[in-house]
Amino acid sequence: MIIAANFKTNHTRLSTIEYLEKLDNFLIKYSIKDEVFVFPPFTALDIYNISDKINIGVQNAYPAYKGSFTGEIGLLQLEEFKIKNIIIGHSERRHIFKESNEFIVEKFKFFKDHDFRIIYCVGEPKSQREKGFSAVMEYIYSQLENIDLNYDKLIVAYEPVWAIGTGLSAKKEDIKEVMDALREDIKAPLLYGGSVKPDNAKDILSVKNCDGLLIGTASWDVDSFCEIINISKMLAEEK
Repeated sequence: MIIAANFKTNHTRLSTIEYLEKLDNFLIKYSIKDEVFVFPPFTALDIYNISDKINIGVQNAYPAYKGSFTGEIGLLQLEEFKIKNIIIGHSERRHIFKESNEFIVEKFKFFKDHDFRIIYCVGEPKSQREKGFSAVMEYIYSQLENIDLNYDKLIVAYEPVWAIGTGLSAKKEDIKEVMDALREDIKAPLLYGGSVKPDNAKDILSVKNCDGLLIGTASWDVDSFCEIINISKMLAEEK
């Protein structure tokens, strides 16, 4: 399983260091085998004194090595911290920051060319969900146009927009329906994100074709995040 924490605009450099040290100790103590990712804010990036059990990434970056892109960071800044993991296409980038699918594809191609592990996010707004399953999949596949689904470092995260940060999570059968459909065309790991928390993590992780979680709010507290990782561990041991 892949368990990823998206800090969004939360945590400082100090609190991130404290978080990572506690998480690292947990992963070592309990021999966690899941792939664990943490995506802190830019200001918290550092060369952390942690084991290789934690993969550090960024939530966003501009598709350039360096240049005149005010407010952005590029490959030059990521290289300083040996960052090789990135989230691309998150719904908050699409809907709040109005990133077009064309620009998101440009980002994907740039970071693919530089051998990044890419968590590529897709997901429908409530208006599409209300139209039924066919409309949902049509919307999702429009977000996958011109994305190399055979890229060997691709991870696809399904995050229904209406479930992100709302406290609402898609029903288990709805998640399964989307995951099953995506699996027909995608060999890459499939994650679910959207108000994941310890109370519903077991149900979601037990969905066929769900290979892990991209977690927002519930990951900001390290104890909560560790609890979800432990749930994944127990599920693996039950199989």
